[in-house]
Amino acid sequence: MQISMHDIHKAFGSNKVLEGVNIEIKDGEVHALMGENGAGKSTLMNILTGLHKKDSGTILSDGKETFFDNPKQAEENGVAFIHQELNIWPDLTVLENLFINKEPVTHFGLLNTRKMKAVANEQFKKLAISIPLHQEAGKCSVGQQQMIEIAKALMTDAKVIIMDEPTAALTEREIQTLFQVIQSLKVQGVSIVYISHRMEEIFTICDSITVMRDGKTVDTKPIPDTSFDEVVRKMVGRELTDRFPERSPNPGDTMLEVKGLSRKGAFEDVSFSVRSGEIVGVSGLMGAGRTEIMRTIFGLDGRYGGEIHLNGKQVTIKSPHQAVSLGLGFITEDRKEEGLVLDFSLKDNIALPSLYSFAPKGLINEKSEQDFVELLIKRLTIKTESASTSAKNLSGGNQQKVVIAKWIGIGPKVLILDEPTRGVDVGAKREIYQLMNELTDRGVAIIMVSSELPEVLGMSDRILVFREGELTGEVSKEEATQEKIMTLATGGQEDE
Repeated sequence: MQISMHDIHKAFGSNKVLEGVNIEIKDGEVHALMGENGAGKSTLMNILTGLHKKDSGTILSDGKETFFDNPKQAEENGVAFIHQELNIWPDLTVLENLFINKEPVTHFGLLNTRKMKAVANEQFKKLAISIPLHQEAGKCSVGQQQMIEIAKALMTDAKVIIMDEPTAALTEREIQTLFQVIQSLKVQGVSIVYISHRMEEIFTICDSITVMRDGKTVDTKPIPDTSFDEVVRKMVGRELTDRFPERSPNPGDTMLEVKGLSRKGAFEDVSFSVRSGEIVGVSGLMGAGRTEIMRTIFGLDGRYGGEIHLNGKQVTIKSPHQAVSLGLGFITEDRKEEGLVLDFSLKDNIALPSLYSFAPKGLINEKSEQDFVELLIKRLTIKTESASTSAKNLSGGNQQKVVIAKWIGIGPKVLILDEPTRGVDVGAKREIYQLMNELTDRGVAIIMVSSELPEVLGMSDRILVFREGELTGEVSKEEATQEKIMTLATGGQEDE
């Protein structure tokens, strides 16, 4: 199926989101769609699939003018969309999520569970997914939920599949499996629109690229005819000299130390420390226990064994409220469910953890609160019409910036960042990295959990590697390589 979108315009109120966008998607190609957060990529694809209505412009499918009333109609006509923000029903099982609104029935009108399981198992086998079909989807990790969404889209027999940040929560192994699936879909003539901020993936898997900036099409080229630097320049409208800013760490006293930290079924006997002014990277494959360890330190997941020491004193952290009062901040990997109150404004989201500081006598000083929020919006270059805009109306990357802003606002002594640049464009990533440097220059101790090995290698002063709930090694910045980290993460033996 060939898709042509020509001169597409879209505004939400006075906010012009798309101003004359053009894109051509050919049969059996992987077409990258890139741009900074807020460039209009997701809006363009939402128009294609009928979630939004275009204000003007033309959409052609195999040469015929086409429009869909809703995403379900688009899916029925061969266009599927795997969204960046996952559409999982947490209280339903994995199997129920896969077949929601398209459940097969027997001749007697009963649910054909046997057929559902057979189809699901076949798809899971192709994607090398090992998740029990009877498990509640809400108990799956973000990465597992992403794989469920990918499997669900592939089950629709789509001719065009839109993938919005499909690898953001996946391990390297899962990414390679997904790439193999994409290659096999290409052979079958399926077209893929691939939206990602991971430049390495674009140059590995894509055939052509369309770059957007500020709601306009900047350029379309075959991948072999462009370069990393050219794409970045067209995305951000300026040169980015270095992907990762230089660090000059000057570590001070130990701010956080855990000794023999354990939680049954999640991780066991974990010990490490972080000093002021230091960034400690945390790496490992999915299921390694990285996120579970950080949630436990922050008091999110109940009782634990072992000891936690903050600034030299042993503490027992029973809740996030207590963790915040002790100077801990935690940017979670799931901004939608845990990082934001989506119906709240930016101002309310950013100010929420710091609220008491604006109310010394019980009444909120609204001017101080507004000045505080405006400063953080400006510092993190959050694209928004105003601080009163609802968080749910921002792009995914700008939502991530709001989450970071609210935790920076508390002035933490220790800041845990779990996948801090997930779904964030290359220009915004560098801004976050620079911000991390500024925080460590002020003496903040940072723990950065990341599935992006280049990020771990580029920003960490030390790297902790986990596998199946155990700390398998610590690597200095000078000794760190992708091969060494992956060896420790997979249980292989390091060469002497």
